[in-house]
Amino acid sequence: MVRLSIFLKHRACDLVRYKLGSLVFFGPGLLLCVLAHAAEPPWIEIHAPHLTVVTDAGEKHGREVALRLEQMRSVFAQSLMKNRLNMAVPLTIIALNNNQQYAQTAPDSRVTSPGFFLPGDDHTFIVLNLSRAEPWRAVSHDFAHLLLNYNYPPTQGWFDEGVAEYFSSIRLDDKQVQVGGDPEQSASPREDLLGHQLQVRTSQKSLTELLSGPVWLPVTDLFSMPHETSGQEGTRNTLFYAQSWMVVHYLLNKNKLPETGTYFDLVENQKLPVEEAIHKAYGVTPPLFEQAVKEYFRSLTALFRPANVTRQPASANTGAEVYQFPAPLGPDDLSVTVTPLQEINARALLADVRARVPDRREEGVKELQSLAAAPSDNEAARRALAWVHIQRKEFEPASEELSNAAELNPKDPWVHYYLSVLKYRVAQTTRQSIQSLGNMMQDLRAVLDWYPEFAEGYNMLAIARVEGGGTASALEAIKAAIQLSPRNELYVYNLGEIYLSGKKWDSARPVFERLKSSSNPQLAAAARRRMDDMESLKKYGIQPQHPLQSLNDTPETTKAEGTGKPESQAKPPAPTKQVDTDAQLDEPEERKPKPPEPAPPRGSIQFVKGRLLNIDCSQPPAAVLTITAGVKTLHLRTPDYKSVTLVGADEFSCTWKDRIVSVNYRAEGKSGGNLVSIEVQ
Repeated sequence: MVRLSIFLKHRACDLVRYKLGSLVFFGPGLLLCVLAHAAEPPWIEIHAPHLTVVTDAGEKHGREVALRLEQMRSVFAQSLMKNRLNMAVPLTIIALNNNQQYAQTAPDSRVTSPGFFLPGDDHTFIVLNLSRAEPWRAVSHDFAHLLLNYNYPPTQGWFDEGVAEYFSSIRLDDKQVQVGGDPEQSASPREDLLGHQLQVRTSQKSLTELLSGPVWLPVTDLFSMPHETSGQEGTRNTLFYAQSWMVVHYLLNKNKLPETGTYFDLVENQKLPVEEAIHKAYGVTPPLFEQAVKEYFRSLTALFRPANVTRQPASANTGAEVYQFPAPLGPDDLSVTVTPLQEINARALLADVRARVPDRREEGVKELQSLAAAPSDNEAARRALAWVHIQRKEFEPASEELSNAAELNPKDPWVHYYLSVLKYRVAQTTRQSIQSLGNMMQDLRAVLDWYPEFAEGYNMLAIARVEGGGTASALEAIKAAIQLSPRNELYVYNLGEIYLSGKKWDSARPVFERLKSSSNPQLAAAARRRMDDMESLKKYGIQPQHPLQSLNDTPETTKAEGTGKPESQAKPPAPTKQVDTDAQLDEPEERKPKPPEPAPPRGSIQFVKGRLLNIDCSQPPAAVLTITAGVKTLHLRTPDYKSVTLVGADEFSCTWKDRIVSVNYRAEGKSGGNLVSIEVQ
């Protein structure tokens, strides 16, 4: 009945907005829309064991969302034979009852999707449109990748994508789980203006159709494909995804995960060739392994049933999914707490999400600024603004926002976390010691008491401890970070640096040896430098100044969601009001860092949004970008394009052209200047 009332509310409100020529329909629909909105439930926050749901759709639907995500988590753990799963950053699901509100929050490319996934270094969000059936299925592929990142060591691309594809076929209800169907069926549901579901046939083949063809990739080629190529999330209707899906399908349901673990040890750690590793791990040659997968595929007769059968909801499914088993959790098994959420805090949360979505960033930041201003002066909006400033390396306004947020709510763990991140980022950017080291460690202890699985909290605590001279306790913290996020190579690099700080040469050497082959070129280069430096460090006793200083220009440490000042112009923030300072942890006076002297300005920093015509990289590493903005043409130069602050891309590319960009630059003359940062759309 509740679902029907929600449906009628949305349809009535859609009818009120529906136009035919110059005629607008009013009448009973308008009254129903007004009454429905008048009775709309308040915002609530539902805390489940491993996630939080924020919704305006009422407690019943909020509980259902929490249950479905917890079920998905449990099914993933069972499939990969994990007794427990890590979630290295807090996860919040925002379940929206309003179509328009969802459309105003989602990226342009996901407006018609029932949900979208928004990962972050500090906070991961999933946003769902509850007016659509089973919206959680729209994020199951990304959810699987998230769980892999925090619970499985680095693997090859075929395994990651195969697991994510297998998992994204999941269907759930209160009693049953169905999994194993084709996740990329070519018939996909869409809605017309009045909300009627349509079946739209696309030209893309489903994974089953692709595998039914005569050509398969040789398994040695499949297993050798670089992760960067396979990880580009465009269309997944390709032979690579199809075969990866079916190989994982075979491995999971033939109980061959232990052999797969052996295979990855052979290729990743012992560096054996793929062909030899397959033979040793699975006991068969690659051609025989491939033949076994093909025979398994042909045995799955449920995959070849009509697509319209496999698109039905789980409760109405007639067995088209390959495997069915009892749900690991039911409504009575899930313990949650439900608390009301003030509307202003819900608005701040939505604005925070929008500020993280490139398509919605400008509106999100404006909304946060409005909520942070008088008379509301909202603490959640202020700390969200602080995060925006930190990402842009605007440290002084970030410090001011956090000071104001701390006055409004000194016990908020997010304020403690962002204060720590601010100190950490300032030290990275200015290449100085961490300021107020004792306060930072105290803030991080409060954060980890609140969220014990926060990997980045342990990483920053390790950096703070080693700077304070506590190598043993720093090793403990960095190992906890790696355990919670085993694929984060930056944490592994920090482990090597801490070993060097403690003169543990034999422990540091294999760490950097492993990182020398990293797919991250800056990280690999830094590891090679540390290998070269190790003998000098060992002979002369020179200690590394700070972990991460040699990596200060890597994408992990410079990538931000907005444009900001270059490192040469970044200044530490003004002193921030500390919360619950522990005087015994404050560093001694002789160790307190001196504020860096600001570099002399060379022209004013200006901002422009325009079209990038081309890039001249004929004299590397220098580059000249030609950008048009209206009738104006700019030629912006950078002496080293590898050091430019990037937003919207992991690496600078000299092949970029005809793209919309936003740039900060130091003007020189009427049509020239030095590039500071670039955001690529």
